[in-house]
Amino acid sequence: MGEKVTDKNIIEGTIIKGVGGLYTVLCDGASDDFNERLIDCRARGVFRHESITPMPGDKVKLLKDSQETDYIIDTIEERRSSLVRPAMANLTHLFIVIPAAKPKPDLLTADKLISAAEGKDIEPVVIITKADIDADESERLKSIYETGGFTVFCLSAVTGEGTEALSEYISANSEGMIAAFAGASGAGKSTLMSRIFPDLKLKTGEVSRKTQRGKHTTRHAELYPFKTKEGVCLIADTPGFSMLDYTRFYFFDASELPYTFREFKEYLGECKYTKCTHIKEEGCAVLAAIKAGKIAKIRHENYLLILEEIKKKPEWKRKQEERV
Repeated sequence: MGEKVTDKNIIEGTIIKGVGGLYTVLCDGASDDFNERLIDCRARGVFRHESITPMPGDKVKLLKDSQETDYIIDTIEERRSSLVRPAMANLTHLFIVIPAAKPKPDLLTADKLISAAEGKDIEPVVIITKADIDADESERLKSIYETGGFTVFCLSAVTGEGTEALSEYISANSEGMIAAFAGASGAGKSTLMSRIFPDLKLKTGEVSRKTQRGKHTTRHAELYPFKTKEGVCLIADTPGFSMLDYTRFYFFDASELPYTFREFKEYLGECKYTKCTHIKEEGCAVLAAIKAGKIAKIRHENYLLILEEIKKKPEWKRKQEERV
């Protein structure tokens, strides 16, 4: 089967899907036939008693059950990172997809995704799609995020223009990569993924001409193994954005939000007041950098909106509701 075996009854691997208490694990190994490396199994009851739910991305060890007929998830390794909604573990990259047009780019959603990723030590990569529809807007968006220090790709999933550079980036960073594609509804995530990873055969949705809202049908997070020239990466298409609800879920304290805006970081600590919130204080180094054109104004505007959202509900209340 090609799996990495440390003991005759122990197999190591990564959960790629979990539905109804049944998990699919991609076992470690050298075989290029991923189907040969898949095992469907359940988890030990002890995880439920300890309020631990296995998630796609979890590194696990499988052990033969007491009847020695099936494998069960015996151990879940410590997580590098985790997301609440959708439930995913150990992401290394989050590809944030922003359409240049149709629908209108939603930069608040993009910046919420970036902030959530930065707070979890996940590398955000910005992808601007539909560049063939509005090249000028595509360049404007590119400037905003390149100024912020992000890796940015401008492309068209329909024509294929610019997708090769993204494929090369994924290949170069594929060893150990667990990545998700996310963005506002209708941004073209699945269309893009189907072009870059044609063997994945993901369902794609189209944007309603009337509402310009996506008709995407993805229901749960699932990781898809993909072999590149440099290694094997696991790619996910995220199903929803309740993970962006800063009012309900606890990501970090309001005082930590500025550190999730990477272009702010070099100015933090340089403000006149120690507890500067970077809203409108006199002598704020962040505001001065915005005025000097070193930080995009829209990024600061979205920072203020996210900060306001976080402050709507006390930290203890958000922590309590996150466990629901």
